[in-house]
Amino acid sequence: MTAITETGDTGDTGPDDGGRVELVPGATPGDSRFVNDDLLPVPVARRTWTTYNFAALWIGMAHNIPSWLLASGLVTLGMDWKQAVLTIALANLIVLFPMLLTGHAGPKYGIPFPVLARASFGLRGANLPALIRAAVACAWFGIQTWIGGQGIFVLLGKIFGGWAEASRVGGQPWTLWVCFVLFWALELAIIYRGMDTLRRFENWAAPFVIVGALVLFLWITVKAGGLGPLLDQPSELGWGADFWPVFFPALMGMIAFWSTLSLNIPDFTRFGAGQRAQIWGQTLGLPTTMTVFALLSVFVTSGSQAVYGAAVWDPVALAAKTDNVFGLLFALVTVLIATISVNIAANVVSPAYDLANLAPKLITFRTGALITGVVGVVIMPWKLTETPELYIFTWLGLVGGLLGTVAGILIADYWVVRRTVLDLADLYRPGGRYWYTNGWNVKAVVAFLVGGVLAVGGSHSAAGQGPFPEDGLIPFLKPLADYGWAVGLAASLVLYIVLMLPERRAAGGAVAPARADS
Repeated sequence: MTAITETGDTGDTGPDDGGRVELVPGATPGDSRFVNDDLLPVPVARRTWTTYNFAALWIGMAHNIPSWLLASGLVTLGMDWKQAVLTIALANLIVLFPMLLTGHAGPKYGIPFPVLARASFGLRGANLPALIRAAVACAWFGIQTWIGGQGIFVLLGKIFGGWAEASRVGGQPWTLWVCFVLFWALELAIIYRGMDTLRRFENWAAPFVIVGALVLFLWITVKAGGLGPLLDQPSELGWGADFWPVFFPALMGMIAFWSTLSLNIPDFTRFGAGQRAQIWGQTLGLPTTMTVFALLSVFVTSGSQAVYGAAVWDPVALAAKTDNVFGLLFALVTVLIATISVNIAANVVSPAYDLANLAPKLITFRTGALITGVVGVVIMPWKLTETPELYIFTWLGLVGGLLGTVAGILIADYWVVRRTVLDLADLYRPGGRYWYTNGWNVKAVVAFLVGGVLAVGGSHSAAGQGPFPEDGLIPFLKPLADYGWAVGLAASLVLYIVLMLPERRAAGGAVAPARADS
């Protein structure tokens, strides 16, 4: 029985340049510990997401409070609005490229990120990048949930009064903990209903959040007396020697923000109707949306500086300054929708698949989502967003370096070593071509370790402003720390290709399997 069939593109996107591949029933052993229903390829008939679905996904994910904090945080660090928007626009154009490259495997093979990682790391070794990505996602889930719960607490407290004076538990008002837990439960209830529910939620959440951001922009513009004060706030850094030491680590931090999705974007593109759907949807949705949202954010933050004498970089705190009950309720709903939109898409889907990959027979997609919710609370995420320095330079810089290293290996393996041709059945079969050494590709692990050390080994913090030594963890690598994502991606990509050269030569130029039979 043939294990793999190819089909032309049947979506609204025109012919697929590589054909869409799927497994026929029985192609993989049903009792394999590397298989469950959530990890198997999506059948071609269910790969139906269109350009609009992907664009709406990105609009819904980009319009959220941490995205807002990125742009407004740059203003707080001393940039003017032009410098902040330039930094964010350039970062998102850069990160779009690996996003499209790793996303290609989704519509073609219907596989999620941890299964794609099996081709390069091995069936067992794929747990290494999957668990790193899951850990980052759990932390992001906690951050987003804390910010969302905090937003509910601030806005409801403004409406009803007295919330901040409630008795304290663990250093916080008990009312804040209630908001946090309720918001956490609401998120998990939505994701528990599955990917189709997520797609429908993103379709209507995206335009609503845009309206909410525009309302906040119009409000602060009126308060400031027009656009002039918003645009006149000068840069504290200029364009000279003071600017570049802030620009490059900030650029890497902006890239790192979506470097998470540049790995696990196949978790979504696996539902795509074809390559054009994912390429155009992501291209229209990510860099344009993030740039426009950055403009709104820096305008509003600059406006807050003109109105209140200091930049208010938190949109919830800014919205709470109004005494209009309708405005507060509208802001509350916007915060809820914006945070849920990004959190369940960006920070629950990935670890749910990643944890399922760890133990497919024990952990389903829904179980993985519940584990993510618990871990996201245990890590105490409120510590990571205390200051712009800690949020952008420490957290995002470290995350970007590690995830860039994994992205380099995935891109090198899929595009250079295998020329986009995978043996789909062997991605689920022990003893196949992706079994390597007892399920591990040692060459991928070496490339990851070397790239990771180069990317984050020089991590450093200003005195009293972070967890790292002032001279860096590994002092001679300190100059590389500000370019962590780029260093990790480039180093691991080049090293992996070099290490895999013998296999490529043995296969006649590419490790491209013949069609497999079960």
